[in-house]
Amino acid sequence: MARVLVACEFSGIVRRAFAARGHDAWSCDLLPAEDRHNKHIVGDARAILGDGWDLLIVAHPPCTRLCNSGVRWLTTPPPGKNLDQMWRELDEGAELFSAFWNAPIHRICVENPVMHRHAKERIANYLPPAQSVQPWQFGHGETKRTCLWLKNLAPLMPTRIVTGRIARVHRMGETANRWKERSRFFPGIADAMADQWGDLDAERLAA
Repeated sequence: MARVLVACEFSGIVRRAFAARGHDAWSCDLLPAEDRHNKHIVGDARAILGDGWDLLIVAHPPCTRLCNSGVRWLTTPPPGKNLDQMWRELDEGAELFSAFWNAPIHRICVENPVMHRHAKERIANYLPPAQSVQPWQFGHGETKRTCLWLKNLAPLMPTRIVTGRIARVHRMGETANRWKERSRFFPGIADAMADQWGDLDAERLAA
């Protein structure tokens, strides 16, 4: 049984996948658990990184200022923002990613979209992502490219490739809960993580 911390997750999707396979899995987010589970910590996950976890999965860290799709805001800020705010938020996002990537935990997975060069320059010990995955490789008929930065973990192997691929999240209309749906993890990918990473020993995981 592994002690698993799923950071930046309020939905409980990844936590439940590992718990269903017998692991001591906890989620942590600034928001309460959507499923009201008692193995959810409300707060900043950086405060508990040193609590003896075997595996850290960062399910959806705040990435607005890090991702390549938002690099334009660093030169022309959106309404209501200024350039100083944009660059400050970039620094904060890079600091958060750095804390997770350099955590004192043997096995680490950090999920994030493709980054721009300014973000990469600010992350301590930055390495390129080990792989990118799509929901349609894991049973969901959707497209949403996600990069995985992996430390002492093998790349995920696809489990069920499906057709009917649509960009559901990208096409989603502007609603009050759009950000929640955009950040929601795909259960098929969570199951693959739990199946492929949960039961491997440290020697087999070592790169």
